[in-house]
Amino acid sequence: MKPYLLILFMSMTLYAFGQKTISLYEGQIPNSKPSADKEKTSIHDGITVVDQISKPTLSIYLPSEKSATGAAVIIYPGGGYWVNAIAHEGVDVAKKLNNMGIAAFVLKYRIPSDETMENREIGPLQDAQQAILTVRQRAQEWKIDPKRIGIMGFSAGGHLASTAGTHYTSPVIDNPTKTSLRPDFMILVYPVISFQDSICHKGSREQLIGKTPSQEKINWYSNELQVTPDTPPTFLVHASDDDVVKPENSIVFYEHLIRHKVPAELHVYQNGGHGFGLVNKTTDDVWLDRCKAWLSANGWLKQVSAK
Repeated sequence: MKPYLLILFMSMTLYAFGQKTISLYEGQIPNSKPSADKEKTSIHDGITVVDQISKPTLSIYLPSEKSATGAAVIIYPGGGYWVNAIAHEGVDVAKKLNNMGIAAFVLKYRIPSDETMENREIGPLQDAQQAILTVRQRAQEWKIDPKRIGIMGFSAGGHLASTAGTHYTSPVIDNPTKTSLRPDFMILVYPVISFQDSICHKGSREQLIGKTPSQEKINWYSNELQVTPDTPPTFLVHASDDDVVKPENSIVFYEHLIRHKVPAELHVYQNGGHGFGLVNKTTDDVWLDRCKAWLSANGWLKQVSAK
C-alpha cells in the first residue's frame, strides 16, 4: 500500500466509530500481557462486531453546543463478553443521544482472555471504570456536568454496566485522585444481570469467570445481590420473549432496586426477542423516547453549564 493511502486508511479508521477516538489508557494497559494485536471487525447477519479486543478505546460523540444539556452517557455494547456489537449497540445509539443533547462515549472494551490478560475476569470492569474516570476527569474539556454522567449497557454490556454501577466502591484501577467511579444513573437494555444458574446467560458467565466458578464468585458477579441504597437510579428495558437473556434478569434487578428504595423504571415489551438495539420492530413504541422522558423527569437533561 502506498504511504499516502496508508495514512488515509488510518485516519478513516480513527474516525470510523466516532467524532474522535482515543486510547483508554495513557501508557501501559493495566492487567495486560505482551501479545499480538489480533483485533478484527466483521459483519454477521448485518451486525458489525469487533472481536479479540486487547487495546481498549473510547470514541467521543459530542452534541452541538446549541443543543448540549451537559449530560453524558458512556455506552458499553453487548456481545456475550466475546465481541463488542459496536454499531447498533454503540455508534448508532451515540448519535441518537447527541440528537437529545447528550454527550456520548462508546467504550470498546477488552475481551476476557488468558492470552492477553493476567486476570481475565476484571479486564472489562477495569475498562468500564477507567471510562467513567476519564469522562469525569475531562468533563470541563468536553463541556459535561461531572454530576450527570450515566452509563448504558446492552446484553453482556448491561452486565458490565451493572457491575460498574454496583461495584464502584471496589476499584480495580488506579485512582490516585479518588475521583468518584459511581455513575449518576444507569440505562440497561436487555441486560445480563445475574450469574445464578436459574436465569444466567451461561455463555457470558463462562467467558468472564470460567466454567466452574465458586458460588462466592457467582454471587459477586450477580449484580442484583450487590444493590444498595446508593446504587444509581436505573432505567431497564427487556422483552418478554427474550430467549437469550431471560427477562427475569431485568425483573430481579428492578425488584432489588425497589427493595432498597433506589429510583427505577422498568419496561418489558410483549415481544422483541434479544438484541433489537434502538428499534424493537414488534411495536410502535420507542424505548429511547421513554428513556428520554425518564432522564428529563429526573433532571439530567436540564441545560446548565458544566462545572
